[in-house]
Amino acid sequence: MRLTEHDGKTLLRRHGLAVPRGTLLAGPPGPEAAGMLKAQTLEGSRGKRGLVRRVAAGEAPVAAAAIRAALGDATAPLLLEEAVAMVREVYLALRIDGTAQAIELLCSPAGGVEVEAADALLRCPLDPDAGLALEMVFATLRPAFPPDLAARLARLALRLARVMRAEDLELLEINPLAVLPDGGLMACDARLVRDDASAFRHAPPPLSAALEDAALTPLERRARDQGFQLVELPGGTVAMVTAGAGLGMLMLDLLGDAGCPAACFMDNLQGGPLDSTAERLDAAFEIARRPAVRGVMFFTTLASRPLKARVDALAAALRASPPPKPLFVGIAAGHAALHGYSLDQARAELAAVGVAALHDNPHDLVRAVAAGLRAAWPLACPAAPAQTCRREDAPE
Repeated sequence: MRLTEHDGKTLLRRHGLAVPRGTLLAGPPGPEAAGMLKAQTLEGSRGKRGLVRRVAAGEAPVAAAAIRAALGDATAPLLLEEAVAMVREVYLALRIDGTAQAIELLCSPAGGVEVEAADALLRCPLDPDAGLALEMVFATLRPAFPPDLAARLARLALRLARVMRAEDLELLEINPLAVLPDGGLMACDARLVRDDASAFRHAPPPLSAALEDAALTPLERRARDQGFQLVELPGGTVAMVTAGAGLGMLMLDLLGDAGCPAACFMDNLQGGPLDSTAERLDAAFEIARRPAVRGVMFFTTLASRPLKARVDALAAALRASPPPKPLFVGIAAGHAALHGYSLDQARAELAAVGVAALHDNPHDLVRAVAAGLRAAWPLACPAAPAQTCRREDAPE
């Protein structure tokens, strides 16, 4: 779950970290209001979009109306904060390094809205419980900061890492982190993302939860209520049915490389049903009825769950609701999943409901999708540019 700035700062304040004083506004601000007026959204780059404004007394009502007009919502929540005097802006963030499966510290001596244009970020792994963690972070920051500021930043980074663990955060980004005239540090903006798998441990912040729900399309909301996650993707030509984030991202990339971008992404939800084949196909078929979408691709992997059960569910769903566009199917099944039921039997059962071919390799499936759609719509599905790849162990 992405947290709004207000909810993120409430969390940081609860852990004793310094944030500006502020008030959440549901209506228009009073004419005497002054300070920083900020839209509360789940997206970044608010400053570049005119959604963060410094206002003097008498300016707040007009500025609030302009921000809400830009959002297209006359009742959008706004955060009114005190303006903070600072001598320096710093970018400081902690994220989960998915490859190392550890917290990584990212820091730039120049924070603010132009941080993307800054030089390479300072970075290092951060285990707050490691014996020399403070020394390692200090050594990373020292080349870019005076010794006293590098020491304060290193201590703050360790505190934030412990907050990150306690709150099950995937990202904790502070930009800008203000260096105050007295040397103190204050989080003037905060972007936090909590791991959805930890939802049972944390009550959802009301504002963030309401904005996240409002951002869903009707189809995405229906999928959530049925126990799986669906994200609609603009500009896609293939309605993609998968299960599992890793597999979904793999197929997303393969389709994009083949020149047939996906029109949706699907993932499992914590505590969802064991099988939602029919519901996922129903959602994909609804997307496939749109003129710009040319086909449907179904791919799943089975390690130990029986192949026959998945094929029976797929066949039953196709008998109940035939696909509105060409359907391409792939299933990769492990040895345990094939016990008592072979891929040849699966091909025969699916052929009886109109599936022309069953692929067991994701690359073969995507090639079949690209070839089929290109044959039917050569202008809408142009051939992807030739690509080369190099294996690390290939001979020179």
